[in-house]
Amino acid sequence: MNEHRVDEPQPNAPEPDLSQPGTLRPEGPRRDEPRRDEPKAEDPLPEDPMPAEPKLAEPKPAESGSGEPQGVRPVRVLVVDDHPLFREGLKAALESAEGISVVAQAERIAEVPGAVERSAPDVVIMDLSLPDGSGLEALRTLSGREQAPPVLMLTMSDDDGNLLAALQAGARGYLVKGAGREEVLHAVRTVAAGGAVFGGEVAGRIAELLAGARMREAGQLFPELTAREAEVLDLVARGLDNRRIARELVVAEKTVRNHVTHIFEKLHVGTRAEAVARARDMGLGDG
Repeated sequence: MNEHRVDEPQPNAPEPDLSQPGTLRPEGPRRDEPRRDEPKAEDPLPEDPMPAEPKLAEPKPAESGSGEPQGVRPVRVLVVDDHPLFREGLKAALESAEGISVVAQAERIAEVPGAVERSAPDVVIMDLSLPDGSGLEALRTLSGREQAPPVLMLTMSDDDGNLLAALQAGARGYLVKGAGREEVLHAVRTVAAGGAVFGGEVAGRIAELLAGARMREAGQLFPELTAREAEVLDLVARGLDNRRIARELVVAEKTVRNHVTHIFEKLHVGTRAEAVARARDMGLGDG
């Protein structure tokens, strides 16, 4: 009987050269491949980076009509005064502070409307005494305009009559010349922001002036006049002629003429129109 002979593997047999043609690759997994019974390692998932916070766009500052951001637009000031040296000193004081610019100057009432149109100020600083009339006239003219700039009176006069007349004409502030730099700067900024400011010299009298109708009586506004002369002046300011005043007071027309002459002398005016202007500046002639 022929025995089936099984060749035993030779120890330390050299590995076949797989690069030679005709050489069979032995069965089994490649060394660089995972075994079938081993789980195949999955590719690691890329780590999710922390999502960046969305960058919010910074809001742009609103622009004014001139194209300048409102946040940096200075307070624009028109100075109305008939003394060039005072105007220049006030301009230097205002512009030494951040956020205030003097954009125009005027020295007469007639120049004010045009200066306002050209410069579009946020605040008008107005003197009471001007070469061609009272600053109150310019104040009344501006107050009658649409979108009129607020007016800050800066004057030498601190008497009750001028203060009351300025309030009635629409002034948003009243300072006496000689006020300190910081007080003027504060007043300009406050008035530009829509507030009202009155200097320490006059602030304490405002409530009394506005509360008592008696303070509007001509005899108190013009203490140099007698009671009868003050009464005549009030009627003159209302537009009555001498004949009608005589009928109103039940006196002779000649008496009225004498009273008018005394009024002119005491108020240092030369015409009836000037007397009427002075009276109306003080708030008379409304009735």
